[in-house]
Amino acid sequence: MGSPLGKFIQRFSSIRMAVIGDFIADEFIHGATSRISREAPVLVLDFIRREVVPGGGGNAAMNAAALGGNVRAIGALGADEAGGELRRAMERRQVDTGFLLADSERVTPTKTRIMAGGRNTKRQQVIRVDQEMKLDLSEMLESKLILEIEQMANDGLDAFLISDYGLGVVTKGVKDAIRKLSTELIITVDSRYAGDSFLGVTAITPNEQEVEELLGYWPDEERLDEAGASLLGKTGARAVLLTRGDKGMSLFEDGSPRADIPIYGSDQVLDVTGAGDTVIAAFTLSLAAGASMREAAELANRAAGLAVMKAGTTVVEPHELLATFEGEVA
Repeated sequence: MGSPLGKFIQRFSSIRMAVIGDFIADEFIHGATSRISREAPVLVLDFIRREVVPGGGGNAAMNAAALGGNVRAIGALGADEAGGELRRAMERRQVDTGFLLADSERVTPTKTRIMAGGRNTKRQQVIRVDQEMKLDLSEMLESKLILEIEQMANDGLDAFLISDYGLGVVTKGVKDAIRKLSTELIITVDSRYAGDSFLGVTAITPNEQEVEELLGYWPDEERLDEAGASLLGKTGARAVLLTRGDKGMSLFEDGSPRADIPIYGSDQVLDVTGAGDTVIAAFTLSLAAGASMREAAELANRAAGLAVMKAGTTVVEPHELLATFEGEVA
């Protein structure tokens, strides 16, 4: 018998959502190590292939679309090659990029990962090079984004997912526009540095390091409940979903006891790249599909468990998520 949570997965295809924020190009350069350079004591990498996949808000959008959601991307990219590649990759997943604005003053944030190994061995990441430049939106671009947010809210949208990496797209004006909609729509936030600046939203999804930066202490077992209560108080959010690595997740709701959710699957993780984006995509879709916070957290936890067993920045499909319930008693 299937799990009752399966009904929410089946509703994902009817959900309309927008992802707002910083869209990042994850570039992977794959090569085989062959020798030591004569110029310096470093490995020489024989180039095999290069790929660019969406990261940051792009990965959240890709995961939401892969899970079946009708997804629109809202943000700004550089008018450069990386921005074009990022846009095309999302369009192949049926993400609507019509309001992912090109800005000649911006550089598309890019994280380049060098993947090296022998020709007959698994390639591993040996170095990452980040090209990121914070640039606040121009008044014109900010006005366009705010207008689009307001129009989408009035046009049957179910949820907004905010992916804020601190690169300048999620301005105070954008936050204010989102806050005005917090009583009408599902609004979830994944913010790298400023999770406590999003007030009255449905939920925020920080990891342990982000909590430490916000509160000044690590949310270990002794201070876990304190951290959850502090974040609920600071933000006025309905819930805080704290991701805790190999300790799973902890869900905090005002007036309810903490719910701890152990990791799904093996703790032998292959790659954690983009796992947080998978969590918030599945969590948001589940809430919009009618799941409770606890049910949505369980689905997000399973999606994350699937994602970390895949190499690179990847997505999770509905059939994979449904398959995690096979053999379980409803």
